[in-house]
Amino acid sequence: MLSSEDFLFFGVIAGSASLADASRRLNVSAPAVTQRLKALEQRVGVRLIDRSSRGLMLTDEGELLAAQGSAIVDAIEQLDERLGQRSTSVRGKLRIAAPYGFGREFVAPAVSEFVRLHPEATVALELSDHPASLSSDSWDVVIHIGSLHGTTRLVTTLAPNRRIVCASPAYLRDHPVIKAPVDLQQCRCLALRENDEDVTLWRFSRPDSSPETIRIKPFMSTNDGAIMRGWALAGLGVIMRSEWDLADDLATGKLVQILPDWRAPDVDVVALLSARHGRSRRITAFLDIMRRHLHPVPWRVRPSGGYSAPPVP
Repeated sequence: MLSSEDFLFFGVIAGSASLADASRRLNVSAPAVTQRLKALEQRVGVRLIDRSSRGLMLTDEGELLAAQGSAIVDAIEQLDERLGQRSTSVRGKLRIAAPYGFGREFVAPAVSEFVRLHPEATVALELSDHPASLSSDSWDVVIHIGSLHGTTRLVTTLAPNRRIVCASPAYLRDHPVIKAPVDLQQCRCLALRENDEDVTLWRFSRPDSSPETIRIKPFMSTNDGAIMRGWALAGLGVIMRSEWDLADDLATGKLVQILPDWRAPDVDVVALLSARHGRSRRITAFLDIMRRHLHPVPWRVRPSGGYSAPPVP
């Protein structure tokens, strides 16, 4: 007889690229995952996974178990949630995914407060390069920064965030003055590859001009925001990056905003919620804490002065 733990285990397997990936998500060794999967297949009497050079492939029986198991787990969680609503406690497991840098700086402290306030709840926090690409059935809350394309999830905004074009004083001192967006095509630009966006297409607007779009030719690129920020601080080129990550460097003058009269598209900090799961008591409690941590907006609060968000409407 299968248990809810079996369904949860196989759900992680079904959503993983490999058994090694599944072991990391489950925080156990790869041999332990293989052994448990083998035992599960022996109990149900059918093969659930086919392994190939392309990764894990679910058999027809595996597809059935993943789908039906997910529905059963959802039903159990919804029943637990409804029973929990008759009390004032927040309980159950909260699954959160977030980007690496933002997750470390802002989400992890909110999670710490959440578990202190609600000791009957448990949390699984996973940081990822592409949190929005994770299966919506595996996560209660996905923190996302960037463009959204055709999401089926519920979206709630947590904090405003702009993209800022900037460079170090050393770079600007040694290169021609940038007066208009088109001038960036002659610059040594650095690109951050994230969220499957077209990162070489930079868009700008301002009230008194038509929008401008330019195609940069990246001198260097990376998928790690901290690395790209370090390159910019070292004077290696021009970057376009979220203000949450740059505000301290802009306030201290380590980086200088370029084209302050022009505005790149906003990339607000949002939470993506499963449309099927809705908003449980624990999700609501966590989002309330996240909003408190992000209000007033920490990257726009600089008591010593320095950077402030440009007043372009």
